[in-house]
Amino acid sequence: MDTSEDGRLIRAPRSRSWFRSRVRTATVLCAAAALAAAAVPASAQSPRAVSAPAEPLVVVDCFSQSQVRPEEYLLACGDGNNRLVGLKWDTWGPKTATAEGTDMVNDCVPYCAAGRFRSYPVTVTLSAPEPWPGHPDVQRFTTIRLLYTDTAPAPVPKDVTYKLVY
Repeated sequence: MDTSEDGRLIRAPRSRSWFRSRVRTATVLCAAAALAAAAVPASAQSPRAVSAPAEPLVVVDCFSQSQVRPEEYLLACGDGNNRLVGLKWDTWGPKTATAEGTDMVNDCVPYCAAGRFRSYPVTVTLSAPEPWPGHPDVQRFTTIRLLYTDTAPAPVPKDVTYKLVY
């Protein structure tokens, strides 16, 4: 710094190299800031809170495994004499899930080991989601409704609802 005739401090003119070094420094700092901003997740940049994706709603099978849109579902866990097959899911929403498929039921004639599996077209509706014990933040369907679109296996009514206890 220099002094003027009246004693005030004045700046000496800067050299070109000084300006170039300042421009380079500013450019490097801007580039570093841009890289840092790109490395920060979008959710951290946004002033709005972004919630984490929720666990999917599941149906729990006989083996305590969670299933989403299963193609098959065993209804008779003890003996395997009743199972849903060929399930084509129309919906899988936050309150209900619906599918078309076939209920394969053993007629147990003359007894179950010698019986034949018979097929019954059915519409399946899962509903009544509740928290799955032991699995935080996971909801599971607890009710299954079977609506037989033709005949139902005797003595089952054409429209029946069961509680899923698994």
